[in-house]
Formats: sequence, C-alpha cells, structure tokens
Amino acid sequence: MGFTANVSNFFYDAKIMSWDVILTILNLVGKKRRIGDVTPEGHPGYGGHWPEFRPPQETDSRCSCPGLNALANHGIISHSGRGISFIDLDRHVRATYNISSTLSSFVPHYAARMLKKSFNNDTFDLEELDVHNGIEHDASLLRLDAAFQPNQSTKHVPYIEELLSSASGKDKDGNDVITVKDLSKLLGKRRAVSRAVNKEFTLKPFHKLFGCANASLLLSIMGGRSHGLTLVNFNKLALTIEFGVAQEAAEHQGTSPV
Repeated sequence: MGFTANVSNFFYDAKIMSWDVILTILNLVGKKRRIGDVTPEGHPGYGGHWPEFRPPQETDSRCSCPGLNALANHGIISHSGRGISFIDLDRHVRATYNISSTLSSFVPHYAARMLKKSFNNDTFDLEELDVHNGIEHDASLLRLDAAFQPNQSTKHVPYIEELLSSASGKDKDGNDVITVKDLSKLLGKRRAVSRAVNKEFTLKPFHKLFGCANASLLLSIMGGRSHGLTLVNFNKLALTIEFGVAQEAAEHQGTSPV
C-alpha cells in the first residue's frame, strides 16, 4: 500500500471515529423508534415485508458471515453473491441491520483494504472475504476451523444448536434470551477445543476481539433497537464479551483475568 493510500486511510479512520463518538452521544438523547418501525421506507423489509428466502445455487458465492449471506439469500444484495460493490454493501448493511453510518462504512472499507481493492470503484465476490486470518478466523462461534472445513460458508449445525440451547436469560414475555455470559462461555469453549484439536490453530488478539464483535451483533442489532449501532457501543459490548471469556478461562485455571 502506497504512502498516499496510507495517509488517506489515516484521515478516513480519524473522521469516522470522531463522527461515531458524536452519534453515540446523540443516541443517548434521541427519540427511540418502535419495534417494527426501524427499516427505512423504500428499503427491503419496510413494514415487515422482507424478500423471500432463496437458497444459494451451486455457482453462487457465499462466505463465513451469516449476515452477508442472509442479504444475498433474500436478494437484498446480488443473490449470486458476485460482483458486489463496496458502496452498495455499505448502504444495504446499514438499512437492513440498523447500524450506524460509521459502522456500516468502516467494515466494507476494511474489507476493501484487506483485498487491496478500491472502495469506490471495485467489486468483490463474497467468498473473497474468507482469506484465512483476514476477517475469517479460527475458533468461530458457528463454524469449524478452516483446517477442517475449507468452505467457510458451510454451516456447522451442531454449533448453531448449541448456541440456541445455551440461552440462560429471559425476556419480559418469558422467552429464552442469549446473554453476554452465554456468548463468553461458548467462545471460550470454541477456543479451547480449537487449540486442542487443530494443529494449525492461530488466534491473534485482533481476531479474538473480532470474534467477540461478531457475537455482540447477536445482542445489539436484534430485538428492534431504536438507534443505529455505533462503533463505540459495538466495541464496548465486544470487549465485555472478551473479558467474560478471560474470566471463564481464569476460573478454570485458578488465576485472575488479565
């Protein structure tokens, strides 16, 4: 990456982080939207009317991110999962999942940098995102490690069932709810198992936090949140989950979490 690109990225990151802090503060005082009244008019899902699910065909492209796969499976982005522009991804992720303009912009910008592509001019296929230890990583909440399943778009049903059955909380109507502690416990288990059985296992601090950030989306964008999820709140919840993982490990080892 050239000097000009590095400078441009620096100023972009500074701008996006500064604006995100402002949005986080505004969310504290802004009017909350009602559940079911979050999706903007004119976007798929408005009024609760979502495009029909269509499973991917053999030639379609999918990736390790279930959120992006869902967009493709419902035709919100290209159903083929191919030739997707980073700009369109930003727009559709923001409207579909009710996250802030800062977070929805930061993620595809990061992906474009990872793939050494232009955010403004280039396109990508979903499967390109699964560069090992780029965004995709070992010890995932819902996937087998790449050493055991090279196609990272493949769902591992036992992990999904274990996640759903782990819910220890209840909402006001008595329905089961997955909690921060549940996610911390499962992610700790995934790391311990992967470390034990995968001879190629790697998990850098960045990917630990990234895995927790992905898990935090289960709690933070579901259930009719009133405001777009900002990077500040997103990372705060991710760090809470990561600290929970460290606590779980420390309790088993008889030490204090670092």
